[in-house]
Amino acid sequence: MSSTKILSDMENLFTALSDQTRLRLLNLIRDEEVCVCFFVEALDESQPKISRHLAYLRKTGLVETRRDGKWMHYKLSMPEDEHLRNIVDTTLNRLAESDQMQDDYEKLVTACCSPEAPVTISRAPKPETLVNANLPEAEEELETFLL
Repeated sequence: MSSTKILSDMENLFTALSDQTRLRLLNLIRDEEVCVCFFVEALDESQPKISRHLAYLRKTGLVETRRDGKWMHYKLSMPEDEHLRNIVDTTLNRLAESDQMQDDYEKLVTACCSPEAPVTISRAPKPETLVNANLPEAEEELETFLL
């Protein structure tokens, strides 16, 4: 690989990781695919802002998408380069220790599992690990995530 390509790939990765909203999104998809509507609820950010950051992450190759009817799902896509993959792994591990990131994950679990989910997301497909979850089980899932 040419040194120009290496520098370009590193620049793209570090730029993608240099924004707090993008870090929060990556934290939420670190282990599973998530429907876009849940990001808005979990991060308490506008849909256009979330979409803009997801598009940026997709453009850099850190995120893959899958359409299911009207729902768009996002999942983490690790870099092929071992060194860049290590940077992403280290970043995600550090994020998992953050109180804010833990709060975001708790909000995601609540948004996915709450019987009082907002109408806009009540029919959205839930992340696979939370499909049959109820709130007590979701709290158990959160505790496992936090360990």
